[in-house]
Amino acid sequence: MTETLESLRRQIDGADKLDGVVRAMKALAASSIGQFERAVAALGEYYRTVELGLVAAFRENGAALVAGENEPTDTIGAVIFGSDQGLVGQFNERLAEFASTQLAALPGKKTIWVVGERMQSRIADAGLQPAGLFTTPNSVAAIVPLIGQILTDVETQREAGKVSQFYLFHNRPLSEAAYEPTSQRVLPIDRQWYHDLSQTPWPTRSLPVLLNAYNNTLPALLREYLFVSLFKACAESLASENTSRLAAMRRAEKNIDEMLGTLNQSFHRLRQGSIDEELFDLVSGFEALPGESATV
Repeated sequence: MTETLESLRRQIDGADKLDGVVRAMKALAASSIGQFERAVAALGEYYRTVELGLVAAFRENGAALVAGENEPTDTIGAVIFGSDQGLVGQFNERLAEFASTQLAALPGKKTIWVVGERMQSRIADAGLQPAGLFTTPNSVAAIVPLIGQILTDVETQREAGKVSQFYLFHNRPLSEAAYEPTSQRVLPIDRQWYHDLSQTPWPTRSLPVLLNAYNNTLPALLREYLFVSLFKACAESLASENTSRLAAMRRAEKNIDEMLGTLNQSFHRLRQGSIDEELFDLVSGFEALPGESATV
């Protein structure tokens, strides 16, 4: 198909508009990464406070707590954090493959909750049927309501005896341009984690005394531990999603710039050829006029 100046001009205009959209999305992704990374960092101090509370509870009720590992382990619950939107490269595909492989190695019935429509389709393709789907939050403020919904569903399943182990799967950022899939078993309490935490020295000389720790304080601390773990996983997933989108937009921007260079070269070459052709026609017409050549 022969290109014309008008068709090339339309393609150049379209590429310029697309380049503007890509640049805007790149800027938005870059700014979003910062807010979610700051949320994870700010959560660190609160998580440390919850850990210290668990340290005190472990010292008073260690044997009873570790007994949780003797509960049935044939019912598994998992939350997988993905994305609702596209333009994120292999963000969902890599995590879906990682999570399905990890879950396939675990015996027992699985109950899976998925965050993000894109992840839902990937998990379904892997042969796993999600029991619940949640919308990906678009800001730090929207994370808290999401975690509340997930915890409500998980607690309902636990009370019904349908979940004895609970896992989290998400992508976590490694650097400005990289991330990796990761998993965490949140419940029951990991023996090594319990051992390490119980050996943590108390920051002051005054040791706390917990009243009715096993019945009241410990359940409250474990709920906060679940909340913090879910919040951290969600925030890291969102930071990774925007990291992947930023990388995809950078690649798209490079491709658009290369395409614009090619289109502009073709446009100028065709325009110059058109000008040359018009000049040639003009000269030929002038020379064809009777008596004009001799006069000149």
